Amino acid sequence: MKLVFAKAGLFVAAAVALAACSPAGGGKENASASATTAMTASQAGGPAIMRRLTQEQYEQIIADVFGSTITLGGRFEPDVRENGLLAVGSGQVSVTAAGLEQYDVMARNVAAQVTDEKRRATLLPCAPKDAKAADDACARETLSKVGRLLYRRPLTQAEIDGRVAKAAEGAVKLKSYYAGLEASLAGMLVSPQFLFREELVEADPSRKGMTRLNGYTKAARLSFFLWNAGPDDELLRAAETGEIHTAKGLTKQVDRMLASPRLKEGTRAFFTDMLEFDRFGTLAKDAAIYPKFNFKAAQEAQEQTLRTIVDHTVTQNADYRDLFTTRKTYLTRLLGAIYRVPVDQPTGWVPYEFPENGGQAGILTQVSFVALHSHPGRTSPTLRGKALREVLLCQKVPDPPGNVDFKIVQETSNPSFKTVRQRLNAHATEAMCKGCHKITDPMGLALENFDTIGGYRTNENGAPIDTSGELDGIKFNDAAGLGKAVHDHPGTTSCLVNRVYSYAVGRVATPSEKDWVKTNLEKRFAEDGYKVPQLFRRIVTSDTFFRVIPPAEKPPAEKLAGKTAAAEKLIQTGELK
Repeated sequence: MKLVFAKAGLFVAAAVALAACSPAGGGKENASASATTAMTASQAGGPAIMRRLTQEQYEQIIADVFGSTITLGGRFEPDVRENGLLAVGSGQVSVTAAGLEQYDVMARNVAAQVTDEKRRATLLPCAPKDAKAADDACARETLSKVGRLLYRRPLTQAEIDGRVAKAAEGAVKLKSYYAGLEASLAGMLVSPQFLFREELVEADPSRKGMTRLNGYTKAARLSFFLWNAGPDDELLRAAETGEIHTAKGLTKQVDRMLASPRLKEGTRAFFTDMLEFDRFGTLAKDAAIYPKFNFKAAQEAQEQTLRTIVDHTVTQNADYRDLFTTRKTYLTRLLGAIYRVPVDQPTGWVPYEFPENGGQAGILTQVSFVALHSHPGRTSPTLRGKALREVLLCQKVPDPPGNVDFKIVQETSNPSFKTVRQRLNAHATEAMCKGCHKITDPMGLALENFDTIGGYRTNENGAPIDTSGELDGIKFNDAAGLGKAVHDHPGTTSCLVNRVYSYAVGRVATPSEKDWVKTNLEKRFAEDGYKVPQLFRRIVTSDTFFRVIPPAEKPPAEKLAGKTAAAEKLIQTGELK
């Protein structure tokens, strides 16, 4: 399918304008943030933003609206990581011309499957009086119901009238009601209103001169945070009636959502983002040295850690910090081969607990962490220590100077330096290297019992491995000691709370929010026993989560519709080809 980029340019420009009008980055946000510094913690808030749907969110919405059997058949735009999270980066991106082509491919594929003769009776709410002619009443019913879920709000009268007209135009031209409906639905799936989560605000009646998210935006913020999916029908009804703006109504929805099995998916999505598991898509290991590690092993490594986290934090509702010391996890036969432990079950996952005298303890010793932060053919205490600092403690480690000589570190066969500790010590004698290595290597060296794919070892090149180290003055002898040090480090829980809040609102916290997060959320997290679901609850039931700084002027829906009308006409009539 070839896309006429010149014609599509109007749409791309509109999508870029949508993203650009968000105050998530740039001078307008800084100006708004500065204005909030005088606010007290009880008045904390931040700007409304616009975010592009992630691949997982797009896929989940399609599955929720049309069923899990629908296939997409296209590629997604790459995400951008900002401040440690893709969720924050989603507010900084738009849609390129090439990306629009792929979205158009997926939209057409989905629309064709939904209106296909084999599925239409199940997926569509009504049938036309004449399958070869337009039927405005049936098209209106279908597009209104579908549009409400895709746009996360009811369509405006102008929007639904336009969609029905496009369906009728296509039906007349192609002599098929379903062909016209397919074209109109495809246009809906490629529109900015679907691909972007625009946050809309309204006056806050309880606080004169302040604003809040409107009901539908509030519902979407809740559902994407807790479930990583669009709002369901019940949540949209709470927004429609205004129930979501009452303390009782909000608590009812939050209780329902936290009790839902879908909370596990939302928790998985957050930790997938925080732990940078998107990098597994490009992770490679030297097959000649590590034949056990392949694409399947990489997938199962991620799944092991996510299963461990979700079981621990959601199912067991246990202390978040214990993730760094627990020996309980899940294994497959393939992972058992890497860890060199027996797994009798030939397929699937089994609960497993590493022995007290074993080397594995906590998620830092799992394949997902040690393999992701290693080189293809050798370990890297520096990369592992850097990841621990940046991912789990939210501490930025400076990049190395451009003229550093890594030859000593890379020569693993040098008889003078048999272990990586010896090579790093020799390398760090250079003045320009010593400072950074001092804040990364003492932690990373504690994980040297694990090779680049997570297999356990006690020596390197015939020399015994020394796994002693320290983390900010706390000394330990091995990986288990490192896990305990991370467990007890105040930065561990502070980092999680700040990451969760940024993930939830899709941006870096404003100065007033940072003060509220520190004095309220972090304190309450400790009082609650470091329980992740309770942290989620405190965020989504707070006024701060929904209060917004008066936003920069945005184009109203009518202007947006005008900007995209030409491109949508091309889509609806099939001229984008």
